[in-house]
Amino acid sequence: MASGLHESCGVFGIFGDEHAAEKTYLGLYALQHRGQESAGISVSDGHVLSIYKGMGLVRSVFNSPDILKGLKGFSAIGHNRYSTEGESKIINAQPILIQFRGGQIAGVHNGNLVNALELRKHMENTGSIFQTTSDSEIVLHLIARSSEQEMVEMVYDALKRLDGAFSFLFLTPDKLIAARDTYGFRPLCLGRSGDATVVASETCAFDIIGAEYLRSVEPGEMVIITRDGVESRMLPQRGRRAMCIFEYIYFSRPDSIIFNDKVDKIRRRLGKTLAREAPAEADIVIAIPDSANTAALGYAQASNMRFEIGLIRNHYVGRTFIDPEQGMRDIDVKVKFNPVTGVLRDKRVVVVDDSIVRGTTLRQLVKIIRGAGAKEVHVRISSPPVVSPCYYGIDISRSGELIASSKSVQEILKFIGADSLAYLSVEGMLSTVSDSDSFCTACFTGEYPTPVPHNYDKMQLGLGKTNGCV
Repeated sequence: MASGLHESCGVFGIFGDEHAAEKTYLGLYALQHRGQESAGISVSDGHVLSIYKGMGLVRSVFNSPDILKGLKGFSAIGHNRYSTEGESKIINAQPILIQFRGGQIAGVHNGNLVNALELRKHMENTGSIFQTTSDSEIVLHLIARSSEQEMVEMVYDALKRLDGAFSFLFLTPDKLIAARDTYGFRPLCLGRSGDATVVASETCAFDIIGAEYLRSVEPGEMVIITRDGVESRMLPQRGRRAMCIFEYIYFSRPDSIIFNDKVDKIRRRLGKTLAREAPAEADIVIAIPDSANTAALGYAQASNMRFEIGLIRNHYVGRTFIDPEQGMRDIDVKVKFNPVTGVLRDKRVVVVDDSIVRGTTLRQLVKIIRGAGAKEVHVRISSPPVVSPCYYGIDISRSGELIASSKSVQEILKFIGADSLAYLSVEGMLSTVSDSDSFCTACFTGEYPTPVPHNYDKMQLGLGKTNGCV
């Protein structure tokens, strides 16, 4: 994606495998795209939990074989975290492990709770002390304060009080508990690896360890995994199903299955539908790599145009520290993307991207493509305009960040400097998925499936958090 959206986190869990830590490490590797700020693993040997976490990519945190060898056990949970600016701190890395009257429990989370601040304020007023800005810590407090006596009931009691988006994994010495909110915002998949049970945000984490995908954890389902097997129970329903359609458009890997469907298949449909809705007189189709690749293939197939690799993305880019006053304001984009001049020269080019948030990166890329000799540049977006903030785990929490919230399509076209610009319609987007009424489209329509607290954005910023994993 050229426009800089970020998702919250990736979670992975396994129960019943003597190589639990190593397989969790591999699962987190496969889910690295969901979070790059920190990584961590908690393991149970049947008696006590141990934990290791740190800042950076999975390979940077677990940079010695001795680390994984020290995490001995038959069950584990792991977490990759994405954080917002200013909150990249080790104290916010997950899993979070606590000891309380019920014993030890560790938790990891993907999503964002819309009533987190209300719950936190109440608990602070009644004596709770928080060390992080994470929603996960709030839920662990709720578990510890529950009047129930058995761990599963404590977790169930806490989850009943939550509103918003969550896919949680909890690890105790003898249990792994997975839970998904009743709206189903974030994906969570269930699988098998030999005699072990596996849970992960996406099935690409199953593939890397040779696990078999069984099904999606259902919205509102709590799965309890022990040596006796797998049990399921449902949370009280809070609202309609509202799975995040942006998971298909951008966040999930194209080789994954989420929400019981293949991401690659949906993205190709998005591109084909876009081609029918917004054709262009052009010679070639290119993608803004990598998340738009599959949609661009679909667009090319439906248009009977040639798909070409017109931009090369550098996958080894960190943060750049070039002073913009040095006359190198475009350096970040030029470091990340380089044009294939022989492909673009003298061509009318359709450029497919999955979305536009601020528009600044796409503007620079259009300039780069023209500089490589393209005669015309026609931009096609495989989603509708992003006009509203997301409160469920995507890092777009303020309308001021969204170019489409204040500019028309023609104004955006003028800003990015292309020859034409067209978005996929909301109706076209929903036509690519089954059971379209079960998806959240709030960032495109402003119609939220949950009540959003008054002054939510200001409250979030006051706490120093803009998504559920920070």
